[in-house]
Amino acid sequence: MFKSLLLTVFSFLVTAQLSSAKVSLPSVFSDNMVLQQKTKAAIWGKAEAGKKVVITTTWSDKKYSTIADADGNWKIKVGTPSYGGPFTITISDGEALELKNVMIGEVWLCSGQSNMEMPVAGWGKINNYEKEIAGANYPNIRLLQVEHITSSVPLADAKVTKGGWVPCTPENVAEFSSVAYFFAREIYSKTNIPIGLIHTSWGGTIAEAWTSGTALRTMPEFVEPVTTVETENKEEAQKAYVLKAQQWQNLIAEKDSGYNQGKPVWLAADLDVAKWHDMVLPAILEKTLPNFDGVIWLHKKIVVPDDWAGKPVKLSLGAVDDADITWFNGEKVGETAGYNTPRMYTIPGNLVKAGENIITIRVFDGSGNGGLYSDAKLLYLANDNGQQIPLNNAWQYRIGMNLKNMPPFPTDPKSPNRPSVLFNAMINPFIQYAIKGAIWYQGESNSGRAYQYRQLFPTMINDWRTRWGEGNFPFYFVQLANYYITEPQPSASDWAELREAQLKTLSLPNTGMAVAIDLGGYDIHPKNKQEVGRRLALAALAKTYGEKVDYSGPIFQKYAVNNDKITLSFKFADGLKTTDGQPLKGFAIAGADQKFYWADAAIVGDKVVVSSPQVTNPVAVRYAWGINPVCNLYNAAGLPASPFRTDEWPGVTLNKK
Repeated sequence: MFKSLLLTVFSFLVTAQLSSAKVSLPSVFSDNMVLQQKTKAAIWGKAEAGKKVVITTTWSDKKYSTIADADGNWKIKVGTPSYGGPFTITISDGEALELKNVMIGEVWLCSGQSNMEMPVAGWGKINNYEKEIAGANYPNIRLLQVEHITSSVPLADAKVTKGGWVPCTPENVAEFSSVAYFFAREIYSKTNIPIGLIHTSWGGTIAEAWTSGTALRTMPEFVEPVTTVETENKEEAQKAYVLKAQQWQNLIAEKDSGYNQGKPVWLAADLDVAKWHDMVLPAILEKTLPNFDGVIWLHKKIVVPDDWAGKPVKLSLGAVDDADITWFNGEKVGETAGYNTPRMYTIPGNLVKAGENIITIRVFDGSGNGGLYSDAKLLYLANDNGQQIPLNNAWQYRIGMNLKNMPPFPTDPKSPNRPSVLFNAMINPFIQYAIKGAIWYQGESNSGRAYQYRQLFPTMINDWRTRWGEGNFPFYFVQLANYYITEPQPSASDWAELREAQLKTLSLPNTGMAVAIDLGGYDIHPKNKQEVGRRLALAALAKTYGEKVDYSGPIFQKYAVNNDKITLSFKFADGLKTTDGQPLKGFAIAGADQKFYWADAAIVGDKVVVSSPQVTNPVAVRYAWGINPVCNLYNAAGLPASPFRTDEWPGVTLNKK
C-alpha cells in the first residue's frame, strides 16, 4: 500500500511537471489559424526558463529552435511558403503541442468603431442578413474575434472569442464584422488565397484610443491625457469619477430651468407656452439651435377621439439623441438613454382622456447632433386598433439649460474613449504577428475635431506601421457615409470636414479609401455593408494584388476659374456620369464673400463645369459638403466621387482639440 502511494505521488508529480513544461501560446495562435504567406512569420510564447523550444511544420522539413530566456519567453521566425494548406505546426519543449488545420494565406487586421464592428446579424442585421449567413460557407476564410478590453499599459495577449480562430461558416459569421467578411469574400473570390481576419474594433470609439501613447505624445494636446492614463491610481480614479459624475448630473438638474428643487415644473395643463418657440419634428436640434448641446423641453397638445378615452395607447417617438424623459398629462410614462434606441412608451388608460391631452418631452443632448431625428412616420400616438395620431408636425420648445454653462463631463477611467487604452489592449498583442495589411472604418466619434484628425489619423497609421516593422503595409479605410438630415442650403459641416481629413490621408503611401457617400441615410449604421466591403476590396485587389480593376471614384485634382465658371479636373475620371439620369447635384459655388449657393454643374468630357447666376465672380466650389448631401457624380466604374472643396477657408472644427 505504501509503495502504491509513492507510485501514485510520483506519477502525479511527473504529470504536473510535464504539464507545466508544455509551451503556452498567446490567443492569436490556435487551430484553424492563418499565417501570412511568403514571409518570416513570428511564433512566440512561454516555456520553462532555459528550455529548448523546437518548431516543425508539415510544409517544410526544416526545424526551428531557440532557448527560452530567464523569464520563459521565446520567439521563433518561421519561413512560410506561398499560400496553401491545411498544415500542422508542432511546437515542443519536450512535450509537443500541435496547431492543426493551419492555412497559409493573407492576414488582414480589421479595426475601427461600430461600422466596422457591425455584425452580419446580431444587432446589425445588414441587408439580406439571413441569406448572407446561409451562404457564408468559406472554410478558407478564417475569423479571429477580439473581445472588448482596455488597458493603461501595453498587453502581450488579447482576449478572443470561441477559443481562437474559426473557419467562416454560417454558424461562425453571424456575430462577425460584416465589412471584414465581405472584404475577405471579394478578395478570396478573385484570388483563391486563404484569408485570415483579425477583427478588433469597438463601437463609439475615438481614433486616439487606438494609437500608442508614444505616438500620441508627438501631438501636444495628448501629452497630458496619455500621462494621466499611464500614471493614475485606478481605484482612486474610479472612486473620484463616480463622485464627479453624480455631482455633474446633479448640477445639470440644478441648472435646468424646467426643474425647481428637483421637480419638473413645465408639466401643468395650464402652462403658458406663448413665449415658447416652434419646432417641426422630426428635427435635429442643431438645425434650429446651431452648436447647441444641453436640455430642451418639448410641449405638444393633441386632441384624442372620444372612443380612445380610458384605454391604453402607444406613444412612438422614434430614436432620441441622446436621452429623454417623457410625460403624458403630467405623469411620467418613459425614460430612455441611448441615441439609437427607438422609444415606444405605453400610456395607461387612466391618463388618456377625450379631447385635449399634453405630451411633454425633456431631451438631453450631450454632444454632436441631438433631438428626435427618426423618420417622420415613427412619430405617432396609436390605439390598439392601429389608428394613429401623427406627431410629425409643430411642437413648442424651450431651452432648459445649455452645456456651455457646464464644466466638461468627467472621464470614466474604464472608458474605451481614452488615449492609447485600446491600442494597449487590442492592437499591441498582435504587433509581432505577420499581417498583409489593415482595413479601418472609423471617424464618426472624431467628427467634432475633424481638423485634428488630419494629423491624428496619419499618426495612427504610421504608428501601426512602425510597430509591425512591415514597412508601409497596405492600409485601406472607409470614408464616412452620408447620415442624418439633408441641409436645404449649403452650410458648414463637421462630418464634411472629417471626410476631408480622410481624403487628405490618401497622401500617405499605400493607402486607399472606399467612398460611401451614397450608402447611408437616417441610420448611422448603413446596412449595405456588402458594398462597403466590396469597395474596400477593390482597392486591395488593384493596389495589393495587382488585379486590373477600377477601384476609385472621381477624386478632385485641380480647378480653373474662367470668367463666371469654374472647371474641375479629377483623377479616376473615365466616363463621368450621373447614375440617376438627372443633372449633376451637390455642387455649390461661392465668390470672395464665402457665401455658397447651389450651382449648375455639367459634365464636359472628363471635367465638370460649375456656375451660378448668383455668383458672377466665383472663387470656390464645394461638392457633397454636408452631413447627408444629395450628390450623384460617378465614373464609368459606377463608383461615387469623394466629397471635396477647392477652398481652404476655416471650418467649424478648426482649433477644436
